Amino acid sequence: MTMPSFARWTQLFCALVIATILSGCGYNEFQSKDEASKAAWGEVVNQYQRRADLIPNLVNTVKGYASHEKDTLEAVTRARAAATSFQITPAVLNDPAALAKFQQVQGELSQALSKLMAVTEAYPNLKADANFRDLQSQLEGTENRITVARQRYIVTVQDYNIQVRKFPTNLTAMMFGYKTKPSFTVENEKAISTAPTVNFGK
Repeated sequence: MTMPSFARWTQLFCALVIATILSGCGYNEFQSKDEASKAAWGEVVNQYQRRADLIPNLVNTVKGYASHEKDTLEAVTRARAAATSFQITPAVLNDPAALAKFQQVQGELSQALSKLMAVTEAYPNLKADANFRDLQSQLEGTENRITVARQRYIVTVQDYNIQVRKFPTNLTAMMFGYKTKPSFTVENEKAISTAPTVNFGK
């Protein structure tokens, strides 16, 4: 066996050993769980964006029947602007302060929408408007999808964090710098629980 050939086989053997070690210590699992959390986060962002996209039409429709509810309408518009201007970057997934800020602006938008929907109860003509009722239905569906997406993200982060903490994969986590990811907080769950109530009153 020639030296180049021997060196090549040695490299292949070493690569195989390293791959086996990395696989056995959970390296590949870290990759898949990290990608799963990113995908779940992407769905959270998509659903919040879908909600934000509904708001301009909702505000304009309400304004047509309740233009003097200026403060409430402006509050929703400001909250939407704050929520959509927050820059969503990959760092949010690993930065507790950034995730908390994201939760805060989304929670404030939820509360502003709740107040807007409460105001509409005083306007039967608005509630009878076909466009308004369609927007209500879309908003309700989106709020449900937000809840589902958030829950899936919480589960994937929990799964990833267990991988970081448990033995022996915690050794791999320390070796490669994998750290636990922040998730949605209890305080934010309370804010989200005040999400818009869609009431199809007669």
